[in-house]
Amino acid sequence: MGHRVRKAVFPVGGLGTRFLPATKSMPKEMLTVVDKPLIQYAVEEAAAAGCEHFIFVTARGKGALEDHFDAAPELERQLEEKHKDEALDAVRKYLPKTGQISYTRQTNPIGLGHAVWCARHLVGDEPFAVLLPDDMILADVPCLAQMAEVYAKTGGHLVASENVPREHTSRYGILDVETDDGTLAKAKGLVEKPKPEVAPSTLSIIGRYILDPVVFQPLDKQMRGAGNEIQLTDALAATLDRVPFHGLRFVGKRYDCGDKVGFLEANVAFALKRPEMAAQVRAAIGALLA
Repeated sequence: MGHRVRKAVFPVGGLGTRFLPATKSMPKEMLTVVDKPLIQYAVEEAAAAGCEHFIFVTARGKGALEDHFDAAPELERQLEEKHKDEALDAVRKYLPKTGQISYTRQTNPIGLGHAVWCARHLVGDEPFAVLLPDDMILADVPCLAQMAEVYAKTGGHLVASENVPREHTSRYGILDVETDDGTLAKAKGLVEKPKPEVAPSTLSIIGRYILDPVVFQPLDKQMRGAGNEIQLTDALAATLDRVPFHGLRFVGKRYDCGDKVGFLEANVAFALKRPEMAAQVRAAIGALLA
C-alpha cells in the first residue's frame, strides 16, 4: 500500500486548567519531563516516524511554544563563547528545519475534532498523524514509528490503543471490535466516553492517530457531540463505511501527563531511563520512601 505519513498535527490550544497556577502564563505543553517540554517529546516522536511537516494548532498565549521551536541567537552565542558544547547541542539539535513548522490558530476551543479540522488546509489530501502531547509513551521504538510501519499495510485510520479497566471507559474513546489478533484490532465502530455497563469493549484510543484525509468531510459539518464539542471520534465513526479502522496495541508504557500524578510518574520513569542520573534518582526516591 505504501501509505507514507509526512505531516503531523499537534493540537496544543488547550487551557491546561488542571495545572494552574503553573499554566497561567505558560502553555501546558511546555511543562517539562526531566529537562524537555512535553511538546518536544511529541515532535521528536513524529520526526522519528518519518514526519517532515509539523503543524501546531495553537491559541492565544502559546508564544513560548513557538519560541521553543525557533533559533535563540543570543543564548547560542553565549553558549558558544563559554564553550558549553553539550548545552548548545541541547538547544539546537531538536529544531526542525526552517519551513517545516506551520502554525494555525484555533480561536474557539471546541474539541479535538475542531482542532484537527483547523489544520485541514495545511494537511491537504494525504494521510497525517495526530499527536496529543499529554500522552507520553516510554518505548524502545517510538509509538508513532510502530504505527507508521503497520499503517503502510492497513491504510485508512489507525489509532494507538490499550486496554483500560472497565470502570474507566467513560474517560476514553472505546473501540467496538470486529476482529482482534491481540496486537491489531479491526473496529466496526467506536463510542466516545461510554459508561462501563454499555462500553462495547475496554480497548481505548489514546493520543496517537494516523488518519485518512476523508475524516475532514464529516468535520466540515461542524456537528457537536459529547460535551457539546466537535469530537474526532464522531468524525472517525462517520467514515467507517469508507475506510478501514484499526487499533494498534503499541509496545511501551503510556503516562497521562494531563493528570498531576501521571505527570510526576512520567518524570520519574523518564529520569530512570537516563543512564547519567538513574542511580541518583533511584537513591533519592529510596530515601524519600524510607
